[in-house]
Amino acid sequence: MNKTLIVITGPTGVGKTAAAIELAQRLKCDIINADSRQIYRGIPICTAAPTPEELAAAHHHFVAFKNLEENYSAAQFETDVLALLPSLWQQGDYAIMCGGSMLYVDAVCRGIDQLPDISPEVRAAVKEKLHREGLESLVEELERLDPQYAATIDRKNTSRVCHGVEICRQSGVPYSTLRTGMAKQRDFRIVKLALNIEREKLFARINQRVDRMIEAGLEQEARSVYHLRHLNSLNTVGMKEMFAIFDGTMDRHTAIERMKKNTRVYAKKQLTWYRRDPDIIWTTPDEAVATALQNI
Repeated sequence: MNKTLIVITGPTGVGKTAAAIELAQRLKCDIINADSRQIYRGIPICTAAPTPEELAAAHHHFVAFKNLEENYSAAQFETDVLALLPSLWQQGDYAIMCGGSMLYVDAVCRGIDQLPDISPEVRAAVKEKLHREGLESLVEELERLDPQYAATIDRKNTSRVCHGVEICRQSGVPYSTLRTGMAKQRDFRIVKLALNIEREKLFARINQRVDRMIEAGLEQEARSVYHLRHLNSLNTVGMKEMFAIFDGTMDRHTAIERMKKNTRVYAKKQLTWYRRDPDIIWTTPDEAVATALQNI
């Protein structure tokens, strides 16, 4: 337990990357990216991925290392990070994990239940049913296969519903029977920081970042991957609103304002998730480095 993983998380747009880089430079250690969309190549504007300058300032892992067509999961992230850490521990006593994807952070800090890999056939069959019969049909199937899990999720969340049905079909047992909720023991210390600022300031930062994304060429980036819009990797805020423009279902002004709103909603969901975690140390972006150094 003489090695320490420092987690820097918090809502989108709060300033996690800058804090992580400053801390990495102080501790002379690497940064593990824990953003489930920044892992993909080709959409750096939409995902607010670290810039070339930021990547040069500190060594990052798991940034733009997957093609959009590749499936990736929190469970795979847990496996990959645990495989990487021994080499980082050889370099020093610290590593930093930075990102706001709640399941990715939890997968490394608490562990994730071992679930069956979903075969291409099962995934395709569930997707086909979704397109043919709609989400409500999958909700009904999930209620039959696993009423306990169905009662706990947002039934309008397409990805959650589809995932539940996929697990039930693949395993042949209710998904809820495979979820233990037990935290795994790690052989390293974890110091978990969550950054936050006043709500009005956070929302203003989010709105300004969306404007900067538009100026940086988000529409052109979205246009370049529009033909792949069916992929799960592109089912994300920013791309969905841009695709709505291209589909003619939303005008440009409305799409940009919707993108800001949806990003703010996501930030609130992140904060709600983090507030349930008793291990989190709350701090601000300006005090993040000092707080981390005081707690390691």
